[in-house]
Amino acid sequence: MSFPLLTATAVVPALGAVATAAVPAAQRTAAKWVALGFSLVTLALAAIVLVRFDPGGARFQLTESHAWIKDFGVRYELGVDGIAVALLALTAVLIPFIILAGWHDADPLEGARPNRRWRPTQGFFALILMVEAMVVISFEATDVFLFYIFFEAMLIPMYFLIGGFGDRAGGRSEEETATQRSYAAVKFLLYNLAGGLIMLAAVVGLYAVTADQLGTGTFSLQEIVQARANGHLDMASSTERLLFLGFFFAFAVKAPLWPLHTWLPNAMGEATAPVAVLITAVVDKVGTFAMLRFCLQLFPEASKWATPAIMILALISIIYGALLAIGQRDIKRLIAYASISHFGFIILGIFAMTTQGQGGATLYMVNHGVSTAALMLVAGFLITRRGSRLIEDYGGVQKVAPVLAGTFLIGGLATLSLPGLAPFISEFLVLVGTFSRYPVFGVIATVGIVLAALYVLILYQRTMTGPVKAEVRSMPDLRVRELVVVAPLIALLIFLGVYPKPLANIVNPAVDHTLSVVDKKDPRPEHPVTDAGWFSYSPKSEGASHDGASGGAK
Repeated sequence: MSFPLLTATAVVPALGAVATAAVPAAQRTAAKWVALGFSLVTLALAAIVLVRFDPGGARFQLTESHAWIKDFGVRYELGVDGIAVALLALTAVLIPFIILAGWHDADPLEGARPNRRWRPTQGFFALILMVEAMVVISFEATDVFLFYIFFEAMLIPMYFLIGGFGDRAGGRSEEETATQRSYAAVKFLLYNLAGGLIMLAAVVGLYAVTADQLGTGTFSLQEIVQARANGHLDMASSTERLLFLGFFFAFAVKAPLWPLHTWLPNAMGEATAPVAVLITAVVDKVGTFAMLRFCLQLFPEASKWATPAIMILALISIIYGALLAIGQRDIKRLIAYASISHFGFIILGIFAMTTQGQGGATLYMVNHGVSTAALMLVAGFLITRRGSRLIEDYGGVQKVAPVLAGTFLIGGLATLSLPGLAPFISEFLVLVGTFSRYPVFGVIATVGIVLAALYVLILYQRTMTGPVKAEVRSMPDLRVRELVVVAPLIALLIFLGVYPKPLANIVNPAVDHTLSVVDKKDPRPEHPVTDAGWFSYSPKSEGASHDGASGGAK
């Protein structure tokens, strides 16, 4: 029996959470090192998964399958494709930086009485590791019921991270801060629970359909897809559409997609900067990932039926999120609305149903995670120094803290998808893939690029340039720990911006398989290009060959 590598990637952070929580109250520093150590072990395991994964091999690899609840057809079934591997690597890379960035976020406030029972530091880092474990197994699960359990379970530790360890900046009273934290945490929980309950009804409905047509109910993604391909499972159009909507609603809340997005600005605004990164760069990716893995593959006909409406919602998210980002006075809420705009691009690429669009959307998930982490964590360091999230309280920071300002600028430029930084290639592919099938939608989406330049450059101008405000004159530059957090993220943004091929090669075969399940082919270009340097457009379309390149990032 081979070593259960995928199980280990989820079990190690879960064990780390238990070990961290068990550290004595007085040994806060030890708890931090324990959490960091387990996150690094998880990163090493994720690196092994990445090395062992063969992009040209089987659809799902490193699979594990064991009977769990036999009477209901539930199995402990894991497997990774290229999309899951990329997001697993993203999660494993970001968690150590999140822990380092939040090194002092749960320390007792000065003057607070010591409490031997309450261990906020241990609880903070244990909850982060627990979220990592649940996100990892969500990326790996190929059993729908198993996925659903962890899709919902991750809400519990996230609720406590938002409500119990919120942002201390803002100049508000302790009571007002606690009230706003509780509101944001409850709103996050209620929105996502509502989506999860609707999905649960769809999960039960899916089981009933498989039990009726296959003779025995199953939640296995691979079995259901294979049964559809072989003609053994044929859902009525109305049934398939209802089940699709049940799944999609839950994923759209998690993503988040307009108009189900309103919980995100509150959650990111009230959470600490590392937890805000955990929300938008890690947890929210489960929603867009699940659209690719479950919505499109379980319900291909319903996915095509819903595509026009979903793409309109994605366009609204792009424009609406960008416009609200421009008008924000709060740094963290600005980044939150920018993320809503970026998730609109991701969902637009997914439902464009082209290799370029879906390949770009998958790359966007990874690149958005890295760029948002870089920008939000530097913003968190800035806010901690000044004690305010308001843009108007800053000015001239680049003159007193040039390294902080420089890294903030690079993170911002990555957010607006500057060529040479990682998000550019993914946004470009999403727009190309969308334009090839829906030209009008593609043109409208480009407005989001212009608006992104506005909110990022306005933010930088108002905080980093101009006269030095008295409150920031003594602001220190980035410290060693903070540089250790930011520098690798900046390096990764540049590397993936200049050379995206390794990542593209991993995700492209999985994208091709998803499109084959949905039975969608790329529109045939009027002037095909067989080899054009970085991008080779060889679409899988009538009368055209296909070389497996999603947008052909070479």
